[in-house]
Amino acid sequence: MTKQKVVVAMSGGVDSSVAAALLKQQGYEVTGMMLRLWSEPGKEDSNRCCTPDSMAQARRVAGILDIPFYVVDAKDVFKQTIVQYFLDGYARGETPNPCLLCNRQIRWTFLLNHALALGAEFMATGHYVRRRMTDDGRCELLRAVDHSKDQSYVLHVLTQAQLKYALFPVGEYPKPEIRRLAAEFGLPTASRADSQDLCFLAGEDYRNFLQRNAPEILQPGNIVTTEGKVVGKHDGLANYTIGQRKGLGVFSPDPLYVITKNASNNTLIIGAADELGFTELTAHDVNWISGEAPKEPFRALVKIRYSAKEVEARVSLMERNQAKVKFDHPVRDVTTGQAAVFYQDELMLGGGIIQ
Repeated sequence: MTKQKVVVAMSGGVDSSVAAALLKQQGYEVTGMMLRLWSEPGKEDSNRCCTPDSMAQARRVAGILDIPFYVVDAKDVFKQTIVQYFLDGYARGETPNPCLLCNRQIRWTFLLNHALALGAEFMATGHYVRRRMTDDGRCELLRAVDHSKDQSYVLHVLTQAQLKYALFPVGEYPKPEIRRLAAEFGLPTASRADSQDLCFLAGEDYRNFLQRNAPEILQPGNIVTTEGKVVGKHDGLANYTIGQRKGLGVFSPDPLYVITKNASNNTLIIGAADELGFTELTAHDVNWISGEAPKEPFRALVKIRYSAKEVEARVSLMERNQAKVKFDHPVRDVTTGQAAVFYQDELMLGGGIIQ
């Protein structure tokens, strides 16, 4: 019997390593593939996705598992697509999440195309999420068994055309079990620490990256209250985040927070804590995992950033692939450029970019 071929997107981390080991154990013909992404000149050793050390670890894992291993150069497409998206978002006064675009354009388009060109029938990643097939042949995405590690939020961008090739082996396990399995398989990544930051920031504060790569974004301007009173100066909108309290440089007997940013006139709007809550938002570029938008408004749990807790809301469809989200209670830290992602119990329905 011919084995089904799967390419595993490897990073040198424990999750993708165990994904490869599990698939080999399950009888697939496994190939490891790693992307070489763009790094700032001189910082190649710090890009967490593809440092020489990460590449060596992935190659060692492939050797232990006795599977082929390839490195694919994605430096140019990554810089043009993902890094530019990051810079453009901040130039618009947003707080972009480049991981969303990276999953859509780099991992699940660029890398998937390379996998298919090798003759693979599937591509697997180490994401903590579950895929389920429905009776009519559609793919659904479910939250991971380990909710504390669930990564469905960053995969709301995927389409049925991409998901039909997708496998997510580690989504069925709690994280401690993945580390135990890595040790059982004899993999050197068993105790490797998880990484959280954007890979191309190389562990640095994003403000330093902007200062070097797009200093024109950091134009000083006025800090104003929600009533429109000028109370200070900011040193570039990109240096501030929604809900930020410290570092505003404005004296007040009561705490003040960043409420929003107005890129059109380069002003930072601040106010009291009770002004932070939003009762609704609009999301654009909405992707529905099923491939079809719901026909009627619906109730959902909505997540407004990767680390946020889901909150109850009513979601209504709008024109031009947009959705309006009306929260049951005011929600803090709603941030333009992040994603609003919709859930019903374990099922992830889709989401879009907050505008």
